Amino acid sequence: MEQRISLITLGVADVARAKAFYQQLGWQGQEVEETVFFQAGGLALVLWSRDKLADDAGIEELGTCAMTLAQNVRSRAEVDEVIATAAAAGATVTKPARETFYGGYAGYFADPDGHLWEIAWNPGFALAEDGSLTVPDFSAAN
Repeated sequence: MEQRISLITLGVADVARAKAFYQQLGWQGQEVEETVFFQAGGLALVLWSRDKLADDAGIEELGTCAMTLAQNVRSRAEVDEVIATAAAAGATVTKPARETFYGGYAGYFADPDGHLWEIAWNPGFALAEDGSLTVPDFSAAN
């Protein structure tokens, strides 16, 4: 199996509401057959009905998923901007941005369906011009 993620699918209660929320964050998506696809760098974020996702996965219901999504940004100020934009779009800020133990700055919000997003500036994780992140060689730090 290749070490790669192609799609992250979020099971949502209301596809139209979830699509509107992400559009208010500035994301541009395409809806096909009640499924919304957002290009997110080298992968796609997908919004799909919780019931349809559960049925597709062969389970009765999704229940609760222990998962967070994260977006690394280029500055502390950008962390604050993204979290403010999300709050204005209807997100619940679950942890206001603050200094982190690793010398960065981060906060969390939950989208209308409760999916958690961490928005972080991490000085140890450089971002390419296109926003892609490369995990640093942690063994070089020891």
